[in-house]
Amino acid sequence: MDKIKVWIDKAKVFLSEAKIELKKVTWPTPKQTLASTAVVLVVTTIVSAFLGIVDFGLTKLIKLLLG
Repeated sequence: MDKIKVWIDKAKVFLSEAKIELKKVTWPTPKQTLASTAVVLVVTTIVSAFLGIVDFGLTKLIKLLLG
């Protein structure tokens, strides 16, 4: 029973410390979140297009070399 009580006490301490730390966080504004999301979408689109083109080119090259 003592182990359970110790575990519960540790959990309470952890959660109270986590709450304190979350109060220190500087959360982004909706405008910053939207801008970051747009950047991620653009970069993801560019990288996927690049990888698609490279894959297509390498596939054609291998087919050409192997017959």
